[in-house]
Amino acid sequence: MTPEEAYHWLLQHSLETAHLHSIGHLLSWDQRTLLPPRGHDYRHSQFAVLARWIHERDTDPRVGEHLAGLEGSALVADPRAPAAVNVREWRRDYDRATKIPQDLAVALARAAAEGETAWERARPANDWETFKPYLERLLALKRQEAHALGYGQEPYDALLDDYEPGETAAGLAPIFAQLREGLVRLVDAIQGSSRRPDPGVLRGHYPRSDQERLARLAAELIGYDFAGGRLDPTAHPFSVTIGPGDVRITTRYDEHDFGMAFFSTLHETGHALYDQGLPPEHFGAPMGRAISLGIHESQSRLWENLVGRSYAFWQYFYPRAQEIFPALRGIGLEAFHFAVNQVRPDLIRTEADEVTYNLHILVRFELERALMRGDLEAADLPGAFNEKMQAYLGLTPPDYTQGVMQDVHWSAGHIGYFPTYSLGNIYAAQLRARAETDLGSLEEMFARGEFTLLLQWLREKIHLQGSRYRPRQLLAEATGTSLDPQYLINYLTRKFGGLYGLPGGNG
Repeated sequence: MTPEEAYHWLLQHSLETAHLHSIGHLLSWDQRTLLPPRGHDYRHSQFAVLARWIHERDTDPRVGEHLAGLEGSALVADPRAPAAVNVREWRRDYDRATKIPQDLAVALARAAAEGETAWERARPANDWETFKPYLERLLALKRQEAHALGYGQEPYDALLDDYEPGETAAGLAPIFAQLREGLVRLVDAIQGSSRRPDPGVLRGHYPRSDQERLARLAAELIGYDFAGGRLDPTAHPFSVTIGPGDVRITTRYDEHDFGMAFFSTLHETGHALYDQGLPPEHFGAPMGRAISLGIHESQSRLWENLVGRSYAFWQYFYPRAQEIFPALRGIGLEAFHFAVNQVRPDLIRTEADEVTYNLHILVRFELERALMRGDLEAADLPGAFNEKMQAYLGLTPPDYTQGVMQDVHWSAGHIGYFPTYSLGNIYAAQLRARAETDLGSLEEMFARGEFTLLLQWLREKIHLQGSRYRPRQLLAEATGTSLDPQYLINYLTRKFGGLYGLPGGNG
């Protein structure tokens, strides 16, 4: 078989496997939005069967044979060319997949589906004891997975690498330490300020139907294509790509809280814009998929916070919000903007402000490392979680629902996922700084309701690159600088220094 024939076979094989993944994504979307309670047990079996099929395809010996015939050929001579990128990532995927026994892959898929269902039932009831066995099972399986994959310095690296290729816990530690130092300093300064927003301006009656109307308006304004997507309610907001032309977002509503649905919608729209911007001609191959969750998160955090919580955005958008919600009509723009940017340590990660959010991530990063090392067991996790929350945020959760059970991630076995949120914030700040250099004043554009140039810049620099570069290299190619948390620290210091009247602020 010629290299060209081998490559064509791998393309077809990869596309068919992508179709199976898309079926799984559709099943997952349905499970988290529409599935009736009595349908969950059968759905778990569907996920298990699908995982078996996918694992069989991922570990098909012919994949290894064709890759061996391609590597070193002229077809992959240019490392940036789509063929070379695809072969490189197929090799990575194949090597990882063949290290995982099929029975482990199936057990992981079933345990994740069962764990998420158990979490959805146990969390509202504050029922840790019912949920704990599911988490213990998942933790045991994730440790098996890490040892099967192999790692350099610690088991956590094997799982982190799945979400952020090439990253290690040791590589993140100094980045996060620098970030923590800057954040703690800023939080202390803000708490010492005499300026305070009035969060009461956001409390009122915001009918769900009107919230959905405003959320759809905002998503469409920044570029989301509703002809290729939809917005639905869920317990924990997410975005999912079913396939080309079908990228869905979800949110959750509280009729007495303006921000919950609105900003979660902007966040998920950021994810969806990335997936809607991936090159469709490469769907099913690595060149048609995002390179990492950290880069993905950079897009959601950029649109949610660096755009959606900016004063300029609300200069344009606030009159539209006031038109829909009478509760906002007597509230000035400055008071509203300050309220949606209030800095106040909170128990719930998803409701945390920009400044304290990353402290929530550091709590989870440290706990996950301890869990994977075997220094911490699931039974001791609630107490350890509370201790970390007190140390980092000065808060102790009063119950499991607001503490160790607040996030869906561990219930689905997504250990190694949380650091990508902070990486996304760091990436986003660097991307915004470079976009400003290339495009001119973004604030002036936002105030005019112009978001197309920024989206086009992100399309060119990030979305259309697919998996051409690994995360840190992609950031360097897009911005001309290496990963540096100081961009995020500087952005937060300028923004919140201005709001709270601190030195270095630009308010």
